[in-house]
Amino acid sequence: MTEMPSHARGASWVRTRLRSAPWSAVALGVLVLVTAFLAAVLPRAVEVYETDGLRTAVAGAPPESTVLELKTPQPGFERSEGARADAVRPEALAAVGARARALLPEPLRADPAQSAYGVRTAKSLQALDRWLPRPDGLPPRFTLLAQSGAAAHATVREGRLPAAGRVEVDTGAVEGAVTRETARALRLRVGSTLALAEYPDRPLTVRITGVLEPRQPQRSYWSAEPVLRSPALVVSSGRPPQFYWEAGVLLAPGAAPALLGGQGEPERYWRFAPATGRLTGSDAPALVAAVASLEDGPALVRMRGAAGPTAQLFTGLEQVIGAHTRTREAITPVVGVAVFGIAAVAVVVLLMSGGLAAARRDAELALLRARGASLRGIAGRLLAETAVPVVPAAVCGLLLALLVVDGARLLPALLGAGAVALLACAALPVRAVVAHRRPRAHRERDDLAHARPGGRRAVAELTVLVLAVGSVAALRRRGTDGSGDLLVSAAPVLVGVVAALVLVRLYPLPLRWAAGPAGRLRGVVGFLSLARSGRSPAAVAVLPLLALLIALTTAAFGGSVLTGVADARERAALLATGADARLDTADGSPLPAGLARAVREVPGVRQATAVGFAYAAEHASDRTRPLPVIGVEPDTYARVARQTGLGGFPADRLGSADGVLGAVASPGVAERLGRGPRRLATDSGVVTVRITAVSPRTPAAPEGEFLLVDAAGIERFAGPTTLLAAGAGLDAKALRAAARGAGAGLSVTVRAEERAALADSPLQTGAERVYVWAVVAGAGYAVLALVLGLLRTAPERAALLALLRTLGLTTRRGRRLIGLEALPQALLAAGGGVAVGWAAVRLLAPGVDLGRLALSGAPGATVPGGAVLRADPWSLVLPAAVTVLLAGVVAVAQAWWAGRRTPITHLRAGDMR
Repeated sequence: MTEMPSHARGASWVRTRLRSAPWSAVALGVLVLVTAFLAAVLPRAVEVYETDGLRTAVAGAPPESTVLELKTPQPGFERSEGARADAVRPEALAAVGARARALLPEPLRADPAQSAYGVRTAKSLQALDRWLPRPDGLPPRFTLLAQSGAAAHATVREGRLPAAGRVEVDTGAVEGAVTRETARALRLRVGSTLALAEYPDRPLTVRITGVLEPRQPQRSYWSAEPVLRSPALVVSSGRPPQFYWEAGVLLAPGAAPALLGGQGEPERYWRFAPATGRLTGSDAPALVAAVASLEDGPALVRMRGAAGPTAQLFTGLEQVIGAHTRTREAITPVVGVAVFGIAAVAVVVLLMSGGLAAARRDAELALLRARGASLRGIAGRLLAETAVPVVPAAVCGLLLALLVVDGARLLPALLGAGAVALLACAALPVRAVVAHRRPRAHRERDDLAHARPGGRRAVAELTVLVLAVGSVAALRRRGTDGSGDLLVSAAPVLVGVVAALVLVRLYPLPLRWAAGPAGRLRGVVGFLSLARSGRSPAAVAVLPLLALLIALTTAAFGGSVLTGVADARERAALLATGADARLDTADGSPLPAGLARAVREVPGVRQATAVGFAYAAEHASDRTRPLPVIGVEPDTYARVARQTGLGGFPADRLGSADGVLGAVASPGVAERLGRGPRRLATDSGVVTVRITAVSPRTPAAPEGEFLLVDAAGIERFAGPTTLLAAGAGLDAKALRAAARGAGAGLSVTVRAEERAALADSPLQTGAERVYVWAVVAGAGYAVLALVLGLLRTAPERAALLALLRTLGLTTRRGRRLIGLEALPQALLAAGGGVAVGWAAVRLLAPGVDLGRLALSGAPGATVPGGAVLRADPWSLVLPAAVTVLLAGVVAVAQAWWAGRRTPITHLRAGDMR
């Protein structure tokens, strides 16, 4: 007989099998589509938030820290004055700037709109005009900048932009312009003239021709040198220190030669604002290397070829990128925990799907082996049959991920979807080949009661145990700072795997112990349920339990991480404000009358109290560190302290007796003053205080030393300068309106806004979003694993229920039997998940610092003791309770479905399904 071609046999087999079980193929395709989508979208989402984080870090940093400034001193005196003047004219500077911009190494790119070049005085020039403001009698000083691009970056509010004719080195008068802030602070207007010293023969005269309004004042053009935008009061280095004004004047670019005639140390500069539009998260190391090369490396040599042999490049960009990199390296291992968790659970589910298909077709494959089919032939046909729904589904999942998340590399997503497709295609053939290595006449028992672990399994379990111990030890010793590795991120997953292996070995013991007493009961439901649970196939018991424990451990760890992050931000925001809202006067003057009453009427405000600050010494001539004294109203302040949780105390602690004021002090002040009465010299006179209570913190000064006293007991008290308000959900907009209505010059700080600012970094929000979705997806896969485990034994369970119904078992008892049969494994997974989750958090907490994840949005924010990882009870108990509930729901649904069919359907002779 002529043998059919192999491709014809394969095609016929595939068509026949898919037609015989279309819904199984559809279900497998949907599972692969979802898994491939997650495997492809996860690396893209991580790359996108890392890219957004890098771009935001560079764009949001102060321009003076990120701009690349190429500087070179003024042309040498060996050259003629004409040659020196020509070297600083706009045409020459523009040509050098174009060549230097082209020499920037990748991935550095300049933003032409915010870049500028020109000549500036490195040393500010003293103004000789007596009519200029002099706070402490010192004359103001001006920095002159002949900078390009003023017309494109400023709006002329008064006058016009400065112009320049043919300016030479000896020119004694030039035109300039100032910003509105400079004009207001230094009383300048159009037509004002400045006489600037540091010139050998005569002062340089600068006539103000325009007052400008900067466009985008926070961008690099105006903020790379902040004094150009806003004047500043500078402290002199003498004793006693004195203040003087430092301001900038913008000259026409053509006026640069006039700066060469003075002693202001003129220098040429080219400022390149970094463009962030094309940066990606993977560019951070290359950026650091490029900056290092520009500062002292081959790129600097090339820059000197364009700008001159003495050129230097200065920037703080490497510090900005370094801070971003440190934050990312601290966040990545924490996110990696969720990634490993969902990956492990997804792998278990895909293996279970292959095992379920192999178990359903066990008799068919055994018959093929008995009739002489080779393992290679069976594996090839099963692989072809599985690849038909799997490969298109994986491609669709990949395309969907590319559509959902844009702006990331293709290769990681392709590798993730390809790995899912390979695993899904190989699960069924490998499972079938392993199960049918040898032809067998009958199926051997593979339940937990009969299974005896072999040496290979013991070696594998010991290997996993060693890996888990090593990862936990590495995480506790090294923490998540630094480069880290995959083993550290996999620590919670490995802990869950070890716990699952231990529980599987111990699982039959309590069932055997409980089966004896249950067998002596009158009913058969308890005994049968325990006996059935102990006789579950080993694969059915191990894989779902493994998936549930990994998912519960990941959920507990992730929930604890998110709770710890939220608590750290809440605490940091509270320490930044001291209450739910804080109102301060800008200059330390007393609060406006009626402000407290207006604030109390704001919706959401439950309590408000006013406080004042003063400083005291133990005697008038005391030169030691002064004591901060805070005058409060005892009743309202004590209520605010209790509501905020910052050092609450009874109001009577601030009472007075015999002219001695009761006081609440910080530990440092209490140690300094002792518990006895002490006389203190304050700004308002002499007071006698006795410390009656010690508190580490207080709302008025949440992070400093303090001495609280009753303001009414201080004579000539200057009055309150700060108002603290407490109340959940207070209306910030209405609060600011009340502050504006009470008077000008009040700053308003709201705790909720401070907390929101701490989570404003794309790295933080992206990492938290990925973590939450990974935990949710892992939970979904765990539920699916539970369902697949129950479906694996569904035919046997239905047949047993039908047999018992023929023997007189009622429908209610049948449902109770199925529910009780599923209960031990669900309880084991739930209890084990709670215990393992708690243990994982306790074991890994010393190595996990949540500070960068919680507070990287505000570099100055801190939490006393650090952001410590602690087990969250809800994250432990809630997923476990849902697991038990879902197991019960699935069992009841299965019993209801089995009860709808007649017993003869399940007990047909010869039916092996």
